[in-house]
Amino acid sequence: MSDLQTPLRPKRKKDWVDYLVHFRWIVVIFVVLPISFTIYFLTYLGDVKSAMKSEKRRQKEHEENVKKVVNRLKQRNPKKDGLVCTARKPYIAVGMRNVDYKRARHFEVDLSAFKNILEIDKERMIAKVEPLVNMGQNTKTTVPMNLGPCWLLQNLMIPLVEGLIYGYGIEGSSHIYGLFSDTVVAYEVVLADGRVVRATKDNEYSDLFYGIPWSQGTLGLLVSAEIKLIPIKEYMRLTYAPVRGNLKELAQAYADFFAPRDGDQSKVPDFVEGMIYTPTESVMMTGRYASKEEAKKKGNVINCVGWWFKPWFYQHAQKALKKGEFVEYIPTRDYYHRHTRCLYWEGKLILPFGDQWWFRWFFGWLMPPKVSLLKATQGEAIRNYYHDKHVIQDLLVPLYKVGDALEYVHQEMEVYPIWLCPHRLFKLPVKAMVYPEPGFELHYRQGDTSYAQMFTDIGVYYAPAAVLRGEEFNGTEAVPQLEEWLTQNHGFQPQYAVSELTEKNFWRMFDGAHYEHCRRKYGAIGTFMSVYYKSKKGKKTEKEVQEAEAAILEPAHAEEA
Repeated sequence: MSDLQTPLRPKRKKDWVDYLVHFRWIVVIFVVLPISFTIYFLTYLGDVKSAMKSEKRRQKEHEENVKKVVNRLKQRNPKKDGLVCTARKPYIAVGMRNVDYKRARHFEVDLSAFKNILEIDKERMIAKVEPLVNMGQNTKTTVPMNLGPCWLLQNLMIPLVEGLIYGYGIEGSSHIYGLFSDTVVAYEVVLADGRVVRATKDNEYSDLFYGIPWSQGTLGLLVSAEIKLIPIKEYMRLTYAPVRGNLKELAQAYADFFAPRDGDQSKVPDFVEGMIYTPTESVMMTGRYASKEEAKKKGNVINCVGWWFKPWFYQHAQKALKKGEFVEYIPTRDYYHRHTRCLYWEGKLILPFGDQWWFRWFFGWLMPPKVSLLKATQGEAIRNYYHDKHVIQDLLVPLYKVGDALEYVHQEMEVYPIWLCPHRLFKLPVKAMVYPEPGFELHYRQGDTSYAQMFTDIGVYYAPAAVLRGEEFNGTEAVPQLEEWLTQNHGFQPQYAVSELTEKNFWRMFDGAHYEHCRRKYGAIGTFMSVYYKSKKGKKTEKEVQEAEAAILEPAHAEEA
């Protein structure tokens, strides 16, 4: 790593916003955490109430709610009303993007009632869920049956369908199953004209099926999805392995943990993730499902990481750097949601003392603060500060380019820890918005198959080292440079993140041909805003709304570079 130099930056003078950020923990302790806990408790009661309903009653309520959505859409006057979006408040979104499109004129459709698990079909191994069902609600229902989605997210409060299909979803099993949308077998969608259709990969709406992922709800309103289930066991046998070296060496070691060079699939773990703590130190974790009988054998260590007083998971994993490789058994549901309480490591910035033993024991049960409340209480000045002095980005890059990406992030941002999580990007019958490199199957690179290219999510979430040292850092400049690097290296930027992409550059990164085909075929133009318009940073003007409604411009992706 001695050959990698970070730029020398001048010292930055503090202003009043720095002090607001520094003492923000006061608002979090006395306002955000109590309200968050109350909301979590009320949500829990709602989940219990939903679970007590019969499957028949839940389905009946679902059909009634779908009719309300259809009727609401038919009330819209295209000449007077704005483009359609959900009635959810702008700050409710989990991502850091500010949902500025809702600050312009729009026509709201309320989907807040769609939060039930409609059916668990053990024969077909399918769960039918509504869009606001969250990951915690799902695992609470399925794990006791020794069933689970192919794909599980660490944060239990993220909406299972709305956030992970419209946007993107990745987890430790994605090196086997792909992104969350790859585990969906059917979508129930309300189209712009009020028709309710069921889209699968092999019916008449197959083009819509492949167009929905990454579309940010701009093709129709998703009212349910059917997702694959797999058999699981009660525990996760997790191995923590320390790895040292330069960033290129860490990247290669990471790949070797889940993509054996000899092609022996028996060596592929059920779950894998990596955390890079410094430019030369990392811990790689591999997990396999284990039975209760195996976990409770004499000599095995069981660690219930879900208890409120337990050390934050990323800090617990870091112990491997001192004690060496170790193995423990974690209850499966605890493992699924291991990063929830500390919000990966963002919790350390929000509450600097939140990881201390006394706070965990006496107040850890209040964690985590709801992201929506953090956003609602931050104000414009703090929001702009985080945009400029903070990084929350995911870089989706081909596996063989992970080392290059890590070196780029170190030189331009110097953010640690860094999260690594592999995922397959499947070759589909159509070219979706995100897609493998053309001809990837001809190169026989590590992790690739004839039907999927192996990618990695590089999670960069924290304040850059320059900010922590009191130096100048301009996120507004750093993000466009990062986006350009991704575009040139066939990488992708998830749309939940703050983006500086222009419309032309957006469609350089993503492929819009199939998406625009679906927009035109299913009447979304003039009813739902385009995905770029919805992702764009900054407030939307009335002129932009009218232009989007009229749809008189050619799609940006058709422009000449």
